[in-house]
Amino acid sequence: MSVQVRTARDDELEAVAELTERGFGAGPYGPTTDPERLRLLRDTPGRAAAGDLLVAVEDGRLLGTLSLLRPGTGYTRQARHDEAEVRLLTTGPEARGRGVGAALVAESIARARAWGVRALVLDTGPRNVASQRLYHRLGFERAVERETVVVPRGIGRLAVFVYDLDRTGLRVRLIAPHELDRVAQLSVDAYGHDYDLPADYRASLADVASRAREHEVWVVEDLATGELLGTVATPRPGEHISDLGRPGELDFRLLAVDPAARRRGIGVLLTEHVLALARQRGLERVVMNSGPQMTGAHALYHRLGFVRLPDRETRVVHGGTLLAFGYDLAPLTQGARS
Repeated sequence: MSVQVRTARDDELEAVAELTERGFGAGPYGPTTDPERLRLLRDTPGRAAAGDLLVAVEDGRLLGTLSLLRPGTGYTRQARHDEAEVRLLTTGPEARGRGVGAALVAESIARARAWGVRALVLDTGPRNVASQRLYHRLGFERAVERETVVVPRGIGRLAVFVYDLDRTGLRVRLIAPHELDRVAQLSVDAYGHDYDLPADYRASLADVASRAREHEVWVVEDLATGELLGTVATPRPGEHISDLGRPGELDFRLLAVDPAARRRGIGVLLTEHVLALARQRGLERVVMNSGPQMTGAHALYHRLGFVRLPDRETRVVHGGTLLAFGYDLAPLTQGARS
């Protein structure tokens, strides 16, 4: 049977409490001994009354749960008057890696939209990196200006994510598994539109699956049509995606825009997204290589404030020396940290 997401029944509340405590105990912060936290984890009747207690079920087994909460109920931590909030998303350890969390969050988006609220908000600990990738993939955006809650006992400043239910236009998010082939074709089309591609470079462009597995592949989605219009690859926090990157820097690769979507600001949107990521991670500079013939991209980078780094132009590919560009970031503001 497939996973079903629904509201928890009254006769399941105790089992959901046990699942919540067990799921968080197996997470990056381990089991809690804090009495107030334990009461919240086990207070399924209160959370159900404050909104909607969702469960993911397969063949009668509870696999995961989250609380979708209305503002002003006393159970929210981030929600404003016109926002709903997700709290206590967890999956049983035995069900992880099966898309249970994604199914729960997707259902919470649909239900929040039916409530008529403007946005859905949630927060998560800085070490919950798998959850943060999930939120980015589903279209949430990091709201560093709202990151003011610091949880003691080694947890730290909570990262805040917002899903704008009223938004139109374009959204940058992480790629979903079913989109790998589409983004591979988009990348090849984008570079092949202007340049003759050697076979090995074409294969590298098309290998989106490896990039998504090892790093982060972002896409631009047209919210009106669902079409993917552009992409860029960045490293995961604390890592690099190329030999160019140094400590304190974020390096990115393979920014591509669908030829049919050019002149819509997609390249600028993706580059500014990379700069925002670097700021969120507390880094000092963004760097990238670009082929000498890619003059259109060079003009974009110069317009956004990048400068050439001639002393780092040492790599020769297909007979040409790659150019290096860098963008020095302003100091990180209070609260804007991962």
